Amino acid sequence: MPVAVLASLAAAVCFAVAGVLQQRAASARPDEEALSLRLLGQLVRDRIWRYGIGLAVLAYGFQSLALAFGPLSLVQPLIVTELIFAVPLSARLYRVRLGPREWFGTLAVAFGLALALASARPHGGHPGAADLLSWLLILGATGALVCGALALSRLLSGPWRASAVALAGGAVMGTQSVLLAATVGRLRHGLDAVFSAWQTYALVVASLGGLLLVQSAFQQGPLAASLTVIDATEPVVAVVVGVVVFGEVVRAGFPVTAFTAVGLVLVAAGIVSLDSSRLIGALRGGRGVGGGREV
Repeated sequence: MPVAVLASLAAAVCFAVAGVLQQRAASARPDEEALSLRLLGQLVRDRIWRYGIGLAVLAYGFQSLALAFGPLSLVQPLIVTELIFAVPLSARLYRVRLGPREWFGTLAVAFGLALALASARPHGGHPGAADLLSWLLILGATGALVCGALALSRLLSGPWRASAVALAGGAVMGTQSVLLAATVGRLRHGLDAVFSAWQTYALVVASLGGLLLVQSAFQQGPLAASLTVIDATEPVVAVVVGVVVFGEVVRAGFPVTAFTAVGLVLVAAGIVSLDSSRLIGALRGGRGVGGGREV
């Protein structure tokens, strides 16, 4: 258990720094590159962005180590504490200090998400049990959510726009997790079973699409407005799909359900607090506010 805790926290720190570096590079790109493959093509040439991707790979390694020594119900809530490291680090790079509003938003999202995941404790289920109709419903619902979020982003500006694009990215990443589970499950039947399944190729498309949407969210606004929504959306989508389609089980009843609901309310309140913050709204494109003063 100590190894699982330490590895989870190491993964959280690596994910945090990786997110900061990726957002730092993406925010410097012009708006017209958003949601285009040109954005990824330019970012690949950026050394800072490549460092961020490298740290993300290292973070997945720590996450795998943590899962080897501890249950998902312990590891997942610890990893979402990356927000406690990422948002202050991002503000530090822009030479500003977070005020009470920003600290509340950051802590509310991190602890709210950890509380919801720890109390629900999704487990069990079998991705191989899903039929073609179930998969079509999953992909159709994800596509509808992505299209709706991107359409909404065109009506918004500042942190709210970044959050809308991040919602689309988080939805795709959550679906990617589901496709990954299905692909890994086929490994027991050999490589032929993996490469003959359409889910494997859908996983590649979802990975590329999710990467583009996440980087576009980073490019559109501050890290606090994008990473918080991605971290909240991805596990929620994965859990909902797991419960509805794959037969996963979540803990229910009083007071467990109440804790889960409180956690989700905290997440929503934290996101609204951050997106409506003038300080967070000014943290874009390498520009700080207030000359390093608290706002």
